[in-house]
Amino acid sequence: MAITRESPRTSTRPWWLAGGMLGLAFGYFFWYTPYAGLTKALSSGLLPGMDKHVGGLVLLPAAALGTLVGAPLFLAFTGWWRYIGVRGGKRFPSNTMIVAGFFTALLIAATTLNYTFAGVSILFMLLMMRAGVLILSPIVDAVRRRKVRVFSWVALGFSLLAVATALFDVNSYVLTFGAVASLAIYYTGYIGRFRIMSRVAKTGIEEVDRRYFAEESVTSAVWQVGLCVVLAVLPLGEVSSALREGFTTFLITPAVIPAFGVGLLYAALYVYGTLIYLDHREYTWCVPANRCASLLSGLVASFGLTWLTGIAAPGTGQLIATGFIGLAILALSYPALFGRPVLLFVCGGNTCRSAMAAAIAMAAGGRRQVLSAGMDAKEGAPMATQAVTALRELGIPVNGHQAQRLNSALINKATTVYVMTDAQRDAVLAMVPGASRKIVRLDATGDIPDPHDQTESAYLDVAEKIKEAVHRRLVPA
Repeated sequence: MAITRESPRTSTRPWWLAGGMLGLAFGYFFWYTPYAGLTKALSSGLLPGMDKHVGGLVLLPAAALGTLVGAPLFLAFTGWWRYIGVRGGKRFPSNTMIVAGFFTALLIAATTLNYTFAGVSILFMLLMMRAGVLILSPIVDAVRRRKVRVFSWVALGFSLLAVATALFDVNSYVLTFGAVASLAIYYTGYIGRFRIMSRVAKTGIEEVDRRYFAEESVTSAVWQVGLCVVLAVLPLGEVSSALREGFTTFLITPAVIPAFGVGLLYAALYVYGTLIYLDHREYTWCVPANRCASLLSGLVASFGLTWLTGIAAPGTGQLIATGFIGLAILALSYPALFGRPVLLFVCGGNTCRSAMAAAIAMAAGGRRQVLSAGMDAKEGAPMATQAVTALRELGIPVNGHQAQRLNSALINKATTVYVMTDAQRDAVLAMVPGASRKIVRLDATGDIPDPHDQTESAYLDVAEKIKEAVHRRLVPA
């Protein structure tokens, strides 16, 4: 049975997502700049006709309500609400995404609060947020016995220099306990969110990743308002008092409009920032794009406020620290810009599924090294005849293949390990416990069956399934 080669897939990206990663980074910068600037201006009493300072906890409820309105509006405008899962006959987020929404709500609320503290510039708090994450990430990986590559340690070193430089410039900031606590909440939200995102999203499959986006955006918006309400009614002294003011008397003041706007702006920047992270490529590609865009936003917002209002500009130490963060980002960018990713496809005998997947990946082109191996492979065994026939039916060139048995050295060498089944993922993880973040089931929708000892038609069906999965993983939409 002859199968014609598929025509190139038509991109499903809407016009506002044009430009790929660069377009997403620009969109993030475009919305982050006014978000940070407006938050700082409002809290500092710098807006025209509003010379009264507004506390961060006072404006937070209105900002949360703005996001609660903005997130559903975006889903309605794009039609992405359809990606929300169905439970009990109704669209409702999964339990996992409810937890993800909680961590994201912490991150969003803390980010807004970070720009409201007196005595610290937008750039200073942005440096603390970005550097803190770059420092924590490899440390957490090391504690969990995950392999941390050299460029991550280099980035950590530059990040430590950035923090030390910014903190050493003691005349340019006043860091309060509240600001430190807010940063700690930010780090908690960031790490919790990324752990879930790494596990259930970043698949390259539109339906899966957009479901994550839709469910997280809704649940995080609800969590923000809910947490503000709970903290407002609890006996927490000044914290509860400020939040109660935000839900009552503040809502009838003129300042509520820009505070609500802060939430709407975050809903907009959330779209681009989250889609950057959901890109199916490694975080070594996505994180630098996000960090660069936000740092540039911080610089523009900080000096923009200085130019417009006369507020003090960031100190020299903060500017030098920004340079160190830039070097840290450059170090993290090394694999994406100069490195050659190593993809390892794994199955049982390395004569059918993983061998076909490797051949398809090599045919897709790109700057990557492609390997394959089997859990119980017989060294040197050729690709199954039926697999060769199936690949040729799909127009995939077949070169000489020799099976090899999977070992820890291959796993450690690989940038990403693609397995065919959940059971194989567990087996690979048992061999190298620290490799959990890079072991991925090739088809995010389910296991790919073994066609061994079946008909040529079964091999062709599996080959087509593998081809679709490989293209979803490796070929950008």
